[in-house]
Amino acid sequence: MSMIRDLRAAVRPAARKEGGSLGTYDNTRDPLTTSAVVDCAVYRDGRRVTHHSCLSPHEAMLDVRREGGFAWIGLHEPTEAEFSGIAAEFGLHPLAVEDAVHAHQRPKLERYDDTLFTVFKTIHYVEHAELTATSEVVETGEVMCFTGRDFFITVRHGGQGSLRALRHRLQDDPELLAKGPSSVLHAIADHVVDGYLAVADAMQDDIDEVETEVFAAPGKNGRGTSRGVDAGRIYQLKREVLEFKRAVAPLARPMQLLSERPMRLVDPAVQKYFRDVADHLARVQEQVTAFDELLNSILQANLAQASVAQNEDMRKITSWAAIIAVPTMVCGVYGMNFDHMPELHWRYGYPMVVAVTVGICFSIHRTLKRNGWL
Repeated sequence: MSMIRDLRAAVRPAARKEGGSLGTYDNTRDPLTTSAVVDCAVYRDGRRVTHHSCLSPHEAMLDVRREGGFAWIGLHEPTEAEFSGIAAEFGLHPLAVEDAVHAHQRPKLERYDDTLFTVFKTIHYVEHAELTATSEVVETGEVMCFTGRDFFITVRHGGQGSLRALRHRLQDDPELLAKGPSSVLHAIADHVVDGYLAVADAMQDDIDEVETEVFAAPGKNGRGTSRGVDAGRIYQLKREVLEFKRAVAPLARPMQLLSERPMRLVDPAVQKYFRDVADHLARVQEQVTAFDELLNSILQANLAQASVAQNEDMRKITSWAAIIAVPTMVCGVYGMNFDHMPELHWRYGYPMVVAVTVGICFSIHRTLKRNGWL
């Protein structure tokens, strides 16, 4: 029990120790090499028995079949040709191999004979000085895991979500690795979901910022009203939340299966700790759903504020048009070419007409201002 309890301490600090709480960006594949294998090692009794980097997957499997233990092979964006030999060596199902090579899969858990195939979507928060209508908030990647009796294969897609630091931390705790490939699967699942939690916290700050701007006190535009923020910023943030949701929501069912259904390839001592991962995933899922609903409300409020501001402008324009209509009417009447019109030849006719016009305009202005139209 104490050994599995230590699994949290070995895995959880990952995001905070390596590159902050929002994930790490690590392009581990050397562009000058033709191999997609990032690391290949044999673990026996929880310890790495191959420390050199030139071990091939075939050599690792021969070692495992001869001496026991399990092989952990990590690949980054392999091509069909690069992965075909490994697939044949470990007897991987063609459908799973196709998914692993071409990527762009939704999170899932599938069983092929004596192999579990698991897909995780990794999420990386993209730092930005200011949220704009074109800002990229989250960047996604994928980790495919093949779990067998004596092997564990990871296939990564995307430049972020490196598992190198996670491998090193697990190697520092041999008692955990002694549980076999299922302990690695749990560590990766926990690592991915912890990344979700960190990204959710960061996105909360962005949403809070937009919400504050939308519901800011009137007077931000210098004319007594608040016109809200650019709707494009809110819509862009909503799209990024939907991208986040597509990574989180489908993973709930695989985590439920791993935590509740007995599986031959998952050690019973490790399986119960998938429940903790499932609980944390449920928390993230609730946050993302709340983000989506909140952004809908913020967007509607922003559009309503813009509509109210436009109505206020129209009321002001209408009010001034009503005021200007009075002198326009008077000038129109006295601009007609008739000889017999009142006060045409009266000495005080012009001052009286101007005074009456100004008085009427002042009365209308005062009435409209008292009613809030000006």
